Amino acid sequence: MSTRQDPEAAQAAGTASEDTGPAEDTGSADTGPAEDTGSGGDTAAERGASAAGKVRAWCAGRLPPDWFPAPPDIQVDREEITIVGTLPDPAAAGDSDAERAAAAEGRIRRFREETRNRRIEIAREAEHRFRRKVSWGVTCGPVTEMFTTLSVPVMTRLRQSERRVLDTLVDAGVARSRSDALAWCVRLTGENADAWLSRLRDALRHVEEVRDQGPGST
Repeated sequence: MSTRQDPEAAQAAGTASEDTGPAEDTGSADTGPAEDTGSGGDTAAERGASAAGKVRAWCAGRLPPDWFPAPPDIQVDREEITIVGTLPDPAAAGDSDAERAAAAEGRIRRFREETRNRRIEIAREAEHRFRRKVSWGVTCGPVTEMFTTLSVPVMTRLRQSERRVLDTLVDAGVARSRSDALAWCVRLTGENADAWLSRLRDALRHVEEVRDQGPGST
């Protein structure tokens, strides 16, 4: 499966995309959820899991039912909500790989244009409610295309031995800078630890479900 990103999706950090509307309609995107998600004794992981569950539930109810034949994949972190739905594959049996890709790209473009205004409206509502930017994407056949994405700077402190790892990647030409090298390491870890990360995310969702069933839940 190939993954394509539209040129307009490559935007500066924190910049609103064409699918999210003006900044004044979205509130402060990088300040975390607007509402309290737990008691003072909750850990950050538990609060994050609870907030993510609320976002997914809201999106599931807000998205038009005729957009996707199956529930979309909704990923949530402190800054961004990413919604990726799957469209029916328009390719006919016996089509070549090139023909399937071309048909999928045409179907994705049609969906993007036909749903633009509704996606802007939904994104504005979500950003106002959850104080997170909204990114959109779809998968159709062999093609996955992100319409919008958000790049967020993340500050960190590294010891000398850790900085030397980044400098080695830069000196070897693997990365252009320390920040690029750090992003490369994160991507590599995600690719090689995907199964472990998936189990960890499942565990956090289980924590959220248990919390919802506990005393005082409504």
